[in-house]
Amino acid sequence: MAPQLSRSRPVAELHCHLGGAVTPAIMWGIAHAQGIRLPTKDYWEFRDMITVSSRHGRSFDGYLELFHWTELIQSSPFAVERSVYEVVGGAYRKNNVTTVELRFNPMKRNRGGEQDLDHIIAAAVRGMDRATLEYPVRPGLILCLDRAFPFDLNEIIAEKAIAWRDRGIVGVDIAGPESPTFRPRDYARLFRRTRGFGLGITVHTGESGPVEEISEVVEELEPDRIGHGVKAAYDPRTMAMIRERGIVLEICPTSNLNTRVVSGWDEFRWIFDTLRRNEVRFTINTDGPEMLKTYIRDELATLGRLGILTLAEQEEAVRTSLAASFVPNVGDVRLTNLEPATREEVEREEA
Repeated sequence: MAPQLSRSRPVAELHCHLGGAVTPAIMWGIAHAQGIRLPTKDYWEFRDMITVSSRHGRSFDGYLELFHWTELIQSSPFAVERSVYEVVGGAYRKNNVTTVELRFNPMKRNRGGEQDLDHIIAAAVRGMDRATLEYPVRPGLILCLDRAFPFDLNEIIAEKAIAWRDRGIVGVDIAGPESPTFRPRDYARLFRRTRGFGLGITVHTGESGPVEEISEVVEELEPDRIGHGVKAAYDPRTMAMIRERGIVLEICPTSNLNTRVVSGWDEFRWIFDTLRRNEVRFTINTDGPEMLKTYIRDELATLGRLGILTLAEQEEAVRTSLAASFVPNVGDVRLTNLEPATREEVEREEA
Protein backbone atom coordinates (compact mmCIF):
# COMPACT_ATOMS: atom_id res chain seq x y z
CA MET A 1 0.00 0.00 0.00
CA ALA A 2 1.38 3.40 -1.00
CA PRO A 3 2.31 5.76 1.86
CA GLN A 4 -0.49 8.21 2.60
CA LEU A 5 -0.51 11.70 4.00
CA SER A 6 -1.04 11.60 7.76
CA ARG A 7 -4.55 12.58 8.82
CA SER A 8 -2.96 14.73 11.51
CA ARG A 9 -1.44 16.85 8.74
CA PRO A 10 -3.69 19.88 8.14
CA VAL A 11 -4.56 20.39 4.48
CA ALA A 12 -6.06 23.16 2.37
CA GLU A 13 -8.71 23.17 -0.34
CA LEU A 14 -8.62 26.11 -2.73
CA HIS A 15 -11.04 25.05 -5.48
CA CYS A 16 -14.42 24.10 -4.05
CA HIS A 17 -17.81 25.23 -5.37
CA LEU A 18 -20.50 25.75 -2.75
CA GLY A 19 -23.09 24.17 -5.07
CA GLY A 20 -21.17 20.91 -5.09
CA ALA A 21 -19.97 20.78 -1.51
CA VAL A 22 -23.04 20.28 0.71
CA THR A 23 -24.03 16.73 1.59
CA PRO A 24 -27.28 15.53 -0.06
CA ALA A 25 -28.89 14.95 3.34
CA ILE A 26 -28.32 18.57 4.34
CA MET A 27 -29.53 19.78 0.94
CA TRP A 28 -32.66 17.67 1.35
CA GLY A 29 -33.35 19.26 4.72
CA ILE A 30 -32.71 22.81 3.44
CA ALA A 31 -35.06 22.24 0.50
CA HIS A 32 -37.88 21.02 2.75
CA ALA A 33 -37.30 23.77 5.32
CA GLN A 34 -37.93 26.31 2.55
CA GLY A 35 -40.88 24.49 1.04
CA ILE A 36 -39.15 23.99 -2.31
CA ARG A 37 -41.07 21.65 -4.57
CA LEU A 38 -38.66 18.96 -5.68
CA PRO A 39 -39.22 16.68 -8.68
CA THR A 40 -39.15 13.64 -6.38
CA LYS A 41 -40.29 12.76 -2.87
CA ASP A 42 -37.77 9.93 -2.63
CA TYR A 43 -34.52 10.92 -0.90
CA TRP A 44 -32.40 8.39 -2.81
CA GLU A 45 -33.66 9.67 -6.15
CA PHE A 46 -32.86 13.18 -4.96
CA ARG A 47 -29.36 12.08 -4.00
CA ASP A 48 -28.79 10.70 -7.49
CA MET A 49 -30.22 13.91 -8.94
CA ILE A 50 -27.52 16.15 -7.42
CA THR A 51 -24.47 13.87 -7.54
CA VAL A 52 -22.47 12.29 -10.34
CA SER A 53 -23.73 8.88 -11.35
CA SER A 54 -23.99 6.60 -14.37
CA ARG A 55 -27.45 7.98 -15.14
CA HIS A 56 -25.94 11.40 -15.87
CA GLY A 57 -23.08 10.07 -17.96
CA ARG A 58 -19.76 11.82 -18.10
CA SER A 59 -19.53 15.19 -19.82
CA PHE A 60 -18.72 18.79 -19.02
CA ASP A 61 -22.25 20.00 -19.77
CA GLY A 62 -23.77 17.11 -17.79
CA TYR A 63 -21.70 18.07 -14.77
CA LEU A 64 -22.80 21.72 -14.95
CA GLU A 65 -26.45 20.62 -15.14
CA LEU A 66 -26.14 19.12 -11.65
CA PHE A 67 -25.85 22.64 -10.26
CA HIS A 68 -29.38 23.57 -11.37
CA TRP A 69 -31.00 22.09 -8.27
CA THR A 70 -28.21 22.80 -5.80
CA GLU A 71 -28.15 26.49 -6.72
CA LEU A 72 -31.93 26.70 -6.56
CA ILE A 73 -32.03 25.10 -3.11
CA GLN A 74 -29.29 27.44 -1.90
CA SER A 75 -31.11 30.55 -3.16
CA SER A 76 -31.92 32.31 0.11
CA PRO A 77 -29.94 33.83 2.98
CA PHE A 78 -31.01 30.99 5.28
CA ALA A 79 -29.84 28.35 2.79
CA VAL A 80 -26.53 30.04 2.01
CA GLU A 81 -25.64 30.52 5.67
CA ARG A 82 -26.44 26.89 6.51
CA SER A 83 -24.57 25.63 3.44
CA VAL A 84 -21.36 27.55 4.14
CA TYR A 85 -21.45 26.60 7.81
CA GLU A 86 -21.90 22.90 7.01
CA VAL A 87 -19.19 22.83 4.33
CA VAL A 88 -16.49 24.54 6.39
CA GLY A 89 -17.21 22.48 9.50
CA GLY A 90 -17.62 19.26 7.56
CA ALA A 91 -14.34 19.70 5.72
CA TYR A 92 -12.51 20.02 9.03
CA ARG A 93 -14.27 17.06 10.67
CA LYS A 94 -13.88 14.71 7.73
CA ASN A 95 -10.47 15.64 6.35
CA ASN A 96 -8.75 18.04 8.77
CA VAL A 97 -9.06 20.83 6.20
CA THR A 98 -8.01 23.92 8.14
CA THR A 99 -7.82 26.35 5.21
CA VAL A 100 -10.77 26.30 2.81
CA GLU A 101 -11.86 28.68 0.09
CA LEU A 102 -15.46 28.38 -1.02
CA ARG A 103 -16.56 29.94 -4.29
CA PHE A 104 -20.05 30.75 -5.46
CA ASN A 105 -21.99 33.14 -7.68
CA PRO A 106 -24.33 35.24 -5.48
CA MET A 107 -26.49 36.12 -8.50
CA LYS A 108 -27.28 32.43 -8.90
CA ARG A 109 -28.54 32.45 -5.31
CA ASN A 110 -30.90 35.46 -5.46
CA ARG A 111 -33.80 33.96 -7.44
CA GLY A 112 -33.35 36.20 -10.45
CA GLY A 113 -33.18 39.41 -8.41
CA GLU A 114 -35.88 38.56 -5.87
CA GLN A 115 -33.28 38.30 -3.10
CA ASP A 116 -30.86 41.10 -2.26
CA LEU A 117 -27.24 40.32 -3.13
CA ASP A 118 -25.88 41.87 0.05
CA HIS A 119 -28.17 39.67 2.13
CA ILE A 120 -26.89 36.60 0.28
CA ILE A 121 -23.24 37.58 0.79
CA ALA A 122 -23.83 38.53 4.43
CA ALA A 123 -25.40 35.13 5.01
CA ALA A 124 -22.34 33.40 3.56
CA VAL A 125 -20.12 35.42 5.89
CA ARG A 126 -22.31 34.50 8.89
CA GLY A 127 -22.04 30.82 8.01
CA MET A 128 -18.29 31.13 7.77
CA ASP A 129 -18.09 32.99 11.09
CA ARG A 130 -20.21 30.36 12.83
CA ALA A 131 -17.85 27.63 11.65
CA THR A 132 -14.78 29.50 12.90
CA LEU A 133 -16.33 29.71 16.36
CA GLU A 134 -16.52 25.92 16.50
CA TYR A 135 -13.40 24.77 14.64
CA PRO A 136 -9.77 25.90 14.19
CA VAL A 137 -10.25 26.83 10.55
CA ARG A 138 -9.32 29.68 8.21
CA PRO A 139 -12.07 30.00 5.59
CA GLY A 140 -12.50 32.52 2.80
CA LEU A 141 -15.09 33.22 0.11
CA ILE A 142 -14.51 33.75 -3.60
CA LEU A 143 -17.25 35.39 -5.67
CA CYS A 144 -17.67 33.88 -9.12
CA LEU A 145 -18.40 35.90 -12.21
CA ASP A 146 -20.00 33.92 -15.05
CA ARG A 147 -18.80 33.61 -18.64
CA ALA A 148 -22.38 33.64 -19.90
CA PHE A 149 -23.36 36.77 -17.96
CA PRO A 150 -23.28 40.19 -19.64
CA PHE A 151 -20.43 42.41 -18.46
CA ASP A 152 -22.63 44.71 -16.38
CA LEU A 153 -23.86 41.82 -14.18
CA ASN A 154 -20.32 40.53 -13.69
CA GLU A 155 -19.19 44.05 -12.80
CA ILE A 156 -21.79 44.16 -10.03
CA ILE A 157 -20.43 40.91 -8.57
CA ALA A 158 -16.86 42.24 -8.69
CA GLU A 159 -17.92 45.45 -6.94
CA LYS A 160 -19.66 43.39 -4.25
CA ALA A 161 -16.40 41.50 -3.73
CA ILE A 162 -14.59 44.80 -3.24
CA ALA A 163 -17.26 46.07 -0.84
CA TRP A 164 -17.08 42.90 1.28
CA ARG A 165 -13.31 42.41 1.09
CA ASP A 166 -12.81 43.12 4.80
CA ARG A 167 -15.54 40.66 5.82
CA GLY A 168 -14.20 37.42 4.38
CA ILE A 169 -14.40 37.81 0.60
CA VAL A 170 -10.86 37.00 -0.48
CA GLY A 171 -11.00 36.78 -4.27
CA VAL A 172 -12.91 36.70 -7.55
CA ASP A 173 -13.19 34.07 -10.25
CA ILE A 174 -14.76 33.64 -13.68
CA ALA A 175 -16.52 30.31 -14.10
CA GLY A 176 -19.44 28.81 -15.98
CA PRO A 177 -19.95 27.18 -19.40
CA GLU A 178 -18.07 28.22 -22.50
CA SER A 179 -19.61 31.29 -24.10
CA PRO A 180 -18.94 32.83 -27.54
CA THR A 181 -19.34 36.29 -26.00
CA PHE A 182 -16.66 35.86 -23.32
CA ARG A 183 -13.38 37.63 -24.07
CA PRO A 184 -10.74 37.88 -21.31
CA ARG A 185 -9.55 41.29 -22.47
CA ASP A 186 -13.00 42.74 -21.73
CA TYR A 187 -12.33 42.09 -18.03
CA ALA A 188 -8.75 43.35 -17.84
CA ARG A 189 -9.62 46.73 -16.32
CA LEU A 190 -12.19 45.26 -13.90
CA PHE A 191 -9.68 42.71 -12.64
CA ARG A 192 -6.99 45.38 -12.21
CA ARG A 193 -9.47 47.22 -10.02
CA THR A 194 -10.26 44.18 -7.85
CA ARG A 195 -6.57 43.37 -7.54
CA GLY A 196 -5.89 46.94 -6.46
CA PHE A 197 -8.13 46.39 -3.45
CA GLY A 198 -6.18 43.31 -2.39
CA LEU A 199 -8.43 40.59 -3.77
CA GLY A 200 -6.94 37.41 -5.19
CA ILE A 201 -7.60 36.55 -8.83
CA THR A 202 -8.34 33.04 -10.10
CA VAL A 203 -9.89 32.14 -13.45
CA HIS A 204 -11.40 28.93 -14.80
CA THR A 205 -9.52 28.17 -18.01
CA GLY A 206 -7.70 25.28 -19.63
CA GLU A 207 -10.56 22.96 -18.75
CA SER A 208 -13.17 22.58 -21.50
CA GLY A 209 -12.18 25.49 -23.74
CA PRO A 210 -9.31 25.87 -26.21
CA VAL A 211 -5.75 25.78 -24.92
CA GLU A 212 -5.11 29.11 -26.63
CA GLU A 213 -7.40 30.84 -24.14
CA ILE A 214 -5.04 30.14 -21.24
CA SER A 215 -2.28 32.42 -22.51
CA GLU A 216 -4.84 35.15 -23.23
CA VAL A 217 -6.18 34.87 -19.67
CA VAL A 218 -2.63 35.04 -18.30
CA GLU A 219 -1.73 38.11 -20.34
CA GLU A 220 -4.98 40.04 -19.96
CA LEU A 221 -6.18 39.13 -16.46
CA GLU A 222 -2.88 38.35 -14.71
CA PRO A 223 -4.35 35.74 -12.35
CA ASP A 224 -2.63 34.53 -9.20
CA ARG A 225 -4.09 31.08 -9.81
CA ILE A 226 -5.85 29.19 -12.59
CA GLY A 227 -8.85 26.94 -11.99
CA HIS A 228 -8.04 23.52 -13.50
CA GLY A 229 -5.66 24.59 -16.30
CA VAL A 230 -4.80 21.00 -17.24
CA LYS A 231 -4.69 21.79 -20.96
CA ALA A 232 -1.76 24.10 -20.36
CA ALA A 233 0.42 21.00 -20.28
CA TYR A 234 -0.06 20.68 -24.05
CA ASP A 235 1.45 24.08 -24.86
CA PRO A 236 5.14 24.74 -23.98
CA ARG A 237 4.70 28.52 -24.41
CA THR A 238 1.83 28.58 -21.94
CA MET A 239 3.80 26.43 -19.50
CA ALA A 240 6.64 28.95 -19.65
CA MET A 241 4.29 31.89 -19.05
CA ILE A 242 2.71 30.20 -16.04
CA ARG A 243 6.10 29.31 -14.56
CA GLU A 244 7.63 32.75 -15.11
CA ARG A 245 4.67 34.53 -13.53
CA GLY A 246 4.45 32.16 -10.58
CA ILE A 247 0.84 31.21 -11.30
CA VAL A 248 -0.49 28.22 -9.37
CA LEU A 249 -2.83 25.67 -10.96
CA GLU A 250 -5.86 24.34 -9.06
CA ILE A 251 -6.02 20.73 -10.28
CA CYS A 252 -9.22 18.75 -9.62
CA PRO A 253 -8.50 15.17 -10.81
CA THR A 254 -11.83 13.39 -10.20
CA SER A 255 -13.76 16.34 -11.62
CA ASN A 256 -11.69 16.39 -14.82
CA LEU A 257 -12.15 12.65 -15.28
CA ASN A 258 -15.91 12.90 -14.76
CA THR A 259 -16.26 15.69 -17.30
CA ARG A 260 -13.92 13.88 -19.73
CA VAL A 261 -11.62 16.87 -19.83
CA VAL A 262 -8.94 14.27 -19.08
CA SER A 263 -9.35 10.81 -20.59
CA GLY A 264 -7.96 8.76 -17.72
CA TRP A 265 -5.26 8.36 -15.08
CA ASP A 266 -2.61 7.65 -17.69
CA GLU A 267 -3.19 11.06 -19.23
CA PHE A 268 -3.10 12.60 -15.78
CA ARG A 269 0.22 10.88 -15.15
CA TRP A 270 1.59 12.60 -18.25
CA ILE A 271 0.06 15.96 -17.24
CA PHE A 272 1.64 15.89 -13.79
CA ASP A 273 4.98 14.80 -15.24
CA THR A 274 4.80 17.76 -17.63
CA LEU A 275 3.95 20.20 -14.85
CA ARG A 276 6.87 18.99 -12.75
CA ARG A 277 9.26 19.07 -15.70
CA ASN A 278 8.27 22.67 -16.41
CA GLU A 279 8.43 23.65 -12.72
CA VAL A 280 4.77 24.71 -12.68
CA ARG A 281 3.29 24.72 -9.19
CA PHE A 282 -0.05 23.03 -8.59
CA THR A 283 -2.55 22.24 -5.85
CA ILE A 284 -4.93 19.29 -5.51
CA ASN A 285 -8.63 19.98 -4.98
CA THR A 286 -12.06 18.35 -5.26
CA ASP A 287 -14.12 20.98 -7.16
CA GLY A 288 -17.19 19.75 -5.24
CA PRO A 289 -16.64 16.89 -2.77
CA GLU A 290 -20.25 15.82 -2.20
CA MET A 291 -21.40 16.18 -5.79
CA LEU A 292 -18.37 14.20 -7.02
CA LYS A 293 -18.34 11.80 -4.05
CA THR A 294 -14.70 12.44 -3.25
CA TYR A 295 -12.71 14.27 -0.60
CA ILE A 296 -9.37 16.02 -0.67
CA ARG A 297 -7.55 13.14 1.01
CA ASP A 298 -9.17 10.68 -1.41
CA GLU A 299 -7.69 12.69 -4.29
CA LEU A 300 -4.23 12.68 -2.76
CA ALA A 301 -4.42 9.00 -1.78
CA THR A 302 -5.46 7.94 -5.29
CA LEU A 303 -2.63 9.90 -6.88
CA GLY A 304 -0.25 8.22 -4.44
CA ARG A 305 -1.67 4.72 -4.93
CA LEU A 306 -1.34 5.02 -8.71
CA GLY A 307 2.24 6.24 -8.42
CA ILE A 308 1.41 9.61 -9.98
CA LEU A 309 2.48 11.64 -6.93
CA THR A 310 4.95 10.45 -4.31
CA LEU A 311 4.28 11.19 -0.66
CA ALA A 312 6.85 13.99 -0.84
CA GLU A 313 5.06 15.45 -3.87
CA GLN A 314 1.72 15.25 -2.06
CA GLU A 315 3.30 17.15 0.85
CA GLU A 316 4.60 19.74 -1.60
CA ALA A 317 1.12 20.17 -3.11
CA VAL A 318 -0.27 20.77 0.39
CA ARG A 319 2.43 23.35 1.14
CA THR A 320 1.70 25.05 -2.17
CA SER A 321 -2.01 25.20 -1.30
CA LEU A 322 -1.33 26.84 2.03
CA ALA A 323 1.11 29.33 0.50
CA ALA A 324 -1.16 30.17 -2.47
CA SER A 325 -4.34 30.65 -0.44
CA PHE A 326 -6.00 34.04 -0.61
CA VAL A 327 -7.04 33.69 3.04
CA PRO A 328 -4.74 36.00 5.03
CA ASN A 329 -2.60 34.75 7.87
CA VAL A 330 -2.41 36.78 11.05
CA GLY A 331 -0.39 39.83 10.16
CA ASP A 332 -0.91 39.33 6.42
CA VAL A 333 -1.58 42.73 4.85
CA ARG A 334 -3.01 41.38 1.60
CA LEU A 335 -6.66 42.21 2.27
CA THR A 336 -7.15 44.78 4.93
CA ASN A 337 -4.04 46.90 5.17
CA LEU A 338 -3.52 48.32 1.72
CA GLU A 339 -1.65 51.59 1.88
CA PRO A 340 -3.93 54.58 1.25
CA ALA A 341 -1.69 55.60 -1.64
CA THR A 342 -2.38 52.26 -3.29
CA ARG A 343 -6.12 52.79 -3.17
CA GLU A 344 -5.73 56.34 -4.42
CA GLU A 345 -3.71 55.05 -7.36
CA VAL A 346 -6.46 52.57 -8.19
CA GLU A 347 -9.10 55.29 -8.12
CA ARG A 348 -6.90 57.59 -10.19
CA GLU A 349 -6.41 54.90 -12.82
CA GLU A 350 -10.17 54.28 -12.93
CA ALA A 351 -10.77 57.98 -13.52
